[in-house]
Amino acid sequence: MKYKLLTLLLFIVSAGFAQTDAKLTAKLQDLLKGFNGQAGIYVQNLKTGKTAAINADTLFPTASMIKVSIQCGVMDKIEKGQLQYNQKLVYRDSLLYAGSDILGSFKDKDTIALSKVAMLMITMSDNTASLWLQKLAGGEYINNWLDQNGFTATRVNSKVPGREAMRGKYGWGVSSPYEMCRLFTMIRQGKAVSAAASERMYRNMGRIYWDERALSQIPPYVHAISKQGMVNASRSETVLVNAPHGDYVFCITTKNNHDQSWTPTNEADQLIRKVSALLYHYYEPKDKWVPVDGIGKYMLN
Repeated sequence: MKYKLLTLLLFIVSAGFAQTDAKLTAKLQDLLKGFNGQAGIYVQNLKTGKTAAINADTLFPTASMIKVSIQCGVMDKIEKGQLQYNQKLVYRDSLLYAGSDILGSFKDKDTIALSKVAMLMITMSDNTASLWLQKLAGGEYINNWLDQNGFTATRVNSKVPGREAMRGKYGWGVSSPYEMCRLFTMIRQGKAVSAAASERMYRNMGRIYWDERALSQIPPYVHAISKQGMVNASRSETVLVNAPHGDYVFCITTKNNHDQSWTPTNEADQLIRKVSALLYHYYEPKDKWVPVDGIGKYMLN
């Protein structure tokens, strides 16, 4: 506990001295002009410490981005010996979350390793897998881990007693752009649960299937971890990029979106791409890479 408190204090102190990147902030504000909804952005260059923030402490629905918190709760239980990463789990039909998830195609009493369920939760954003892992860890347990690590905004709402009103307003989970970036940074720095657990999570989060938004604007040979959250009126993404000239992390969240379509031209989706492209070329100005002509038909995930 003392280590966690010290880590939190050091993070708060360093954040307090973080220098605002006024030029980048202005560029991001220009991108947000005319957006038909509410957006929030937080960006930090992890090498220089410089930040850009727009509505960065505002609460937004996380949708599937909350699965990173679920992952942390599961890893914490593994670290404490209450679960094992490779233990066999027995699937039951009662776990099904209706949709097109891979795990939902399993038959009652089929077995699968916890590690594969974790992979499906992060890589494919499989909702059945995610709810199963949330049940194994416990929603209150996950929220307690977040609280103990200094997160005041980020919480799991669904299936957690006392969070019904927040679920009605924000859905499965709630967070802020700043806290999502802080969670990703903890994982990058080996400070989420443990160095070993962080490394395992970092590997999982670098294997994302849903790469047609922010990730599509980063060269495929540049490593990045990410998590996306998409529902009708809220489209969001958090990404940490291991860029050639230094890591940077960003989160763009939206809510109350007027455009609720599920097409590549969705306004929020396009905004996410524009923000990601701006940031990559802002930090890597000599890199002339852009998505190759014709790639669009291969990004219809």
